[in-house]
Amino acid sequence: MLGTLAAAGAAVAGWAVAPKFFGSSKREAKMQSAAQTKTSPRALQAVFPPGPEHWVGDGFYVKTVFWPQLDAQMLSPFLLLDHAARKRFDASHYRRGVGEHPHRGFETVTFAYEGEIEHRDSAGGGGRIGPGDVQWMTAASGIVHEEKHAQAFSERGGDFEMVQLWVNLPASKKMSEPRYQPLLDREFPRLQLGAAEARLVAGRLAGETGPAKTHTPITTFDLRFHEDGTSEVELPAGWTTLVFPLEGDVTAGPALEPIASRHFGVFDRNDDGVVQLHASKGARVLVLAGQPLDEPVVAYGPFVMNTREEIGQAFRDYQSGRMGHLL
Repeated sequence: MLGTLAAAGAAVAGWAVAPKFFGSSKREAKMQSAAQTKTSPRALQAVFPPGPEHWVGDGFYVKTVFWPQLDAQMLSPFLLLDHAARKRFDASHYRRGVGEHPHRGFETVTFAYEGEIEHRDSAGGGGRIGPGDVQWMTAASGIVHEEKHAQAFSERGGDFEMVQLWVNLPASKKMSEPRYQPLLDREFPRLQLGAAEARLVAGRLAGETGPAKTHTPITTFDLRFHEDGTSEVELPAGWTTLVFPLEGDVTAGPALEPIASRHFGVFDRNDDGVVQLHASKGARVLVLAGQPLDEPVVAYGPFVMNTREEIGQAFRDYQSGRMGHLL
């Protein structure tokens, strides 16, 4: 789908484009595969502000919240997150969005909070998602796609809010077959976690399993606080844990460390305590947790691979038509 890189300050087709090659060396870390019970909350390691707002295509006015060049190993397996905050679009017969563009080596995950978009790709995937739905597109060996405001939404106008997340694929999966998963809001398990309701998109949480199929261990969910208070969740030690407040300010842990709206917080990967969040009624938070890949990351344009040579091959394959075209 879309793609930007706030560090470059440029809008591009395919939610992220790196202005130069970026190679990150491996970071050794001892990983644990399951969460361990611990009473003290996990430490908040750092908080980062988003980049400036800018247009992606003509349909998505976004802030890039994080991107690979920030610290690819700290973010792994996640690469990039764009947030198109709530915006009103007037009724029009013209469909805004982003036209045909390629991807290889990762997955794009689009969370629709308001409005509707339509997707189609060169592998035959496609469909429309609306409020509460998610589409999980695995570009893998290569795909060409477009995403635009749905025709019906364009004609009636209305509020529009989306998030797009890029999830890296391990080297062993980067050249696998593309896949498209349309996930409807009614499919997501709901869990009461203290003052908030969690909506589980992928992975396991409190005995429930989200419907999304993933290539590596990931748990992704959002929280909506139905009252002022605290929400706690136990996630595996050794995993990357990122928290992004879409709306409303959040504080973390007993020290009430602040994570401002549209900033993102990174929790200590080596801590095995619970993730503890405090917020006011109406706050909405996206939580991303995943096992780091511990592999080199080279991101350029709409491609994310492990070496410069693989990026060059991706461009040649796209230009020669091997990733297909939209008809």
